[in-house]
Amino acid sequence: MSEKRSYKKRIVIDPKVHFGKPCVAGTRIPVEDVLELIQENIPFNEIIEKYYPDLEIEDVKACARYATDLVRSEEIHADVV
Repeated sequence: MSEKRSYKKRIVIDPKVHFGKPCVAGTRIPVEDVLELIQENIPFNEIIEKYYPDLEIEDVKACARYATDLVRSEEIHADVV
């Protein structure tokens, strides 16, 4: 379980960087940008090699874990007819 939560050291929210959007720690790379590349089925190693050479595989995984945790904690209010 500690491995799943390790993204918390890799993802930061700083109001002075990208208007407070979550970014990879130590960079100005928004999580959103990394997630868009994942969505396009670009392999993690290619994301690093071609787009963000400052990242490590664990940074890319941390972006995915962060998004997963956001969805997991989201409250859904379905209208019942």
